[in-house]
Amino acid sequence: MRGVSKRRFLQVGGLAVLGAGLGPAVFAQAAQDDWAVPVPLQHQMYRTAIDIAKRKIRGGPHDPAFPKPFLDAAFSTNIFLWDTCFIAAYAKYHQDQLPIANALDNFYARQDTDGFICREYTGAGRPVWPKDHPVSINPPLLAFAELELYSQSKDRDRLAFAYPRLKRFFEFLQRTYRCEDGLYFGDAVGSGMDNIPRYPDGWRDDHAGIPIRPLYPKRFNYTGLNAAWNRQGRSVDFSAQMALFADNMRVMAGLLGETADVSVYAQANADIGAAVNLHCWNEADGFYYDLGYGEQIRRKHIGMFWVMLAGIAPPARLSRMLGCLVDPNQFWRRIPVASWPADQAGFSAVGSYWMGSVWAPTNYMVIRGLQRCGQQGLATRLARQYYWSVARVFKSTGTFWENYAPDALSKGNIARPDFCGWTGLAPIALYREFIAAA
Repeated sequence: MRGVSKRRFLQVGGLAVLGAGLGPAVFAQAAQDDWAVPVPLQHQMYRTAIDIAKRKIRGGPHDPAFPKPFLDAAFSTNIFLWDTCFIAAYAKYHQDQLPIANALDNFYARQDTDGFICREYTGAGRPVWPKDHPVSINPPLLAFAELELYSQSKDRDRLAFAYPRLKRFFEFLQRTYRCEDGLYFGDAVGSGMDNIPRYPDGWRDDHAGIPIRPLYPKRFNYTGLNAAWNRQGRSVDFSAQMALFADNMRVMAGLLGETADVSVYAQANADIGAAVNLHCWNEADGFYYDLGYGEQIRRKHIGMFWVMLAGIAPPARLSRMLGCLVDPNQFWRRIPVASWPADQAGFSAVGSYWMGSVWAPTNYMVIRGLQRCGQQGLATRLARQYYWSVARVFKSTGTFWENYAPDALSKGNIARPDFCGWTGLAPIALYREFIAAA
């Protein structure tokens, strides 16, 4: 905690105590000046993020695979689904300059007749992963992304174009990944949180999962226990994301006058929520856990907070879960929110990718989830503190990073620079939604 004022340390440290009796506005009285960023720096960050994003536009008439210019994550020649969906959450404010709809269309154009959309396509437009393995599926956030664009454009024609494609995708996921208990199995890499261990402690490959062949050994060595662990487990994050998908489809159906579908998707959200709450909630720990062979894997990670944005966490459980979120010994580190809690084996103070690093997409997910759950005060505090942290690192490095270290005002130890990319969420989306609007 070197370099943190005593006053600020006491305020952040006090979050854990407050969490025990968390109320709707418990953080609303936090001293807002603690996380103030000078206005000229705010504007510089905004302009720089837009400039970086514009440099990441690719495709066009001379590209045989992607004939329309599109906004790209641009850390690879491949395109990635969940990166694109989170980029939409800030590009929605500049759809005239940042062609994000074309980026989403790249995935729709490659949808199989059975509804499958791969999480990653090559620069030639081919799916990277076979559809019969869960590594082929990223968090299914296309409907979320479309509603983000609609929030600014109010373009119903766009929703009408996307809706049948999203409907087929939802049905494919229901057929392929939903299990008899109503939960969904997934894959560590497919979840987007590549190196988080998803299998139970002490587990050894029993060859009961879906086997994967090493398709790209020179580029990506997909081996080890995470590669062998898939349908033996159930994921809180994937299950909650499917509940969110259903809820987003309910909203879209209402906007498009698809009245019969509204109740279908509302029921799907309720059913998934009931399964998550029945099987994954741990009353003793006040937290949700993934399952392995029907037993809870008592290991926390950032993915559990998707239940908030999906609207499936009961209020009584939410208050206990938020106690873990705001605990500085768990997730609320010097830069909140750590992807892996500090009191758990394997935590990395410098990040080590998903073993502690702070990521813009998951922070934005938590912030939006807090808003949905009526925790506007805490959402504002998190947004402001994270924005301030990103600003401090921007001031010292001149750029934005793929992720940040949880215990220092620094980039993560495994992080790409100029990442706009989804880190554009901080200087653009959080600025517009929490900083400029304050």
